[in-house]
Amino acid sequence: MADVAQRAGVSSQTVSRVSNGHPGVIDSTREQVLAAMRELGYRPNSAARALRYGQFNTIGVILFGLSSTGNSRTVEAIATHAAAEGYAITLTPIDVPTQDNVLGAFTRMGELAVDAVIVIIEVHLLDAGTVTLPPGVHAVVVDSDAGDRYSVVDTDQADGARRAVHHLLDLGHRTVWHVTGPRTSYASQRRAQAWRATLEEAGRPVPEPLHGDWSAGSGYAAGLTLAAEPSCTAVFASNDQMALGLLRAFHENGRAVPGDISVVGFDDIPDSAHFVPPLTTVHQDFAEVGRRCVQQALAQIRDNEASRPGTDLVPTRLVARASTAPPRQG
Repeated sequence: MADVAQRAGVSSQTVSRVSNGHPGVIDSTREQVLAAMRELGYRPNSAARALRYGQFNTIGVILFGLSSTGNSRTVEAIATHAAAEGYAITLTPIDVPTQDNVLGAFTRMGELAVDAVIVIIEVHLLDAGTVTLPPGVHAVVVDSDAGDRYSVVDTDQADGARRAVHHLLDLGHRTVWHVTGPRTSYASQRRAQAWRATLEEAGRPVPEPLHGDWSAGSGYAAGLTLAAEPSCTAVFASNDQMALGLLRAFHENGRAVPGDISVVGFDDIPDSAHFVPPLTTVHQDFAEVGRRCVQQALAQIRDNEASRPGTDLVPTRLVARASTAPPRQG
């Protein structure tokens, strides 16, 4: 730092301000110092700066499985928005979501020196009391019904399911069949509850749901069953991958989409617009979920507060494409 100061003709304090992004340096001086840094190959010691100021500019992310569309796109959004705020992320996946594994993950995060933790927890754990987070930590939780204890950011799952069901009923379908996600999934349960409640409020029969596991294969298996059900004219799949499996099963069994059966998915993955036919689906704004997670984490860091109870719901919207139509007359 002294060498940079000498080369730039400024004080070491000015070099420190520039390397820490302090706003109180005029542009010409800042450029002079940066030029000296480049010439001398100087790199600020982030570890030393973190120890001095007690801030590491790193957000930890604990998640249960990266393979699902929702989790991977949420992590991508968190990383993007964290980088825009000058933060890096440290990712810690957990294979088996137990209390010991969660506490172990938080311990590792402490050893890696992070300022806050974002937990992406799809299964019912926090809301069921099976797992609790360490007290006093800066933490934000994604995809959970634990807003009475923690800061939660989530897509409005129930509203998205209602939009899907209303869309099909408004087209004239008598009822809507449903392919759920995993039984342990909070998002799947909220979508299934909203599907059932919407049909009941409309005075429509509620068919027995078929259970999937988010995969296209499980949607295909459900589609084979539904293709043999003459009364089935409309299906709401709990995600786009299972809807893809439905489309294949219906095609192979001579049930035209949307001529014989209309199909609606959930997520609006980029490929859904290129299914055959293009899929009507519920759009989730994963980028906004990631942005709100980062903003809530930074607010806790700035105010030096633990996780604040409350749930922040990100709205959904229906994207109508060619996989839905009024039922065939007669």
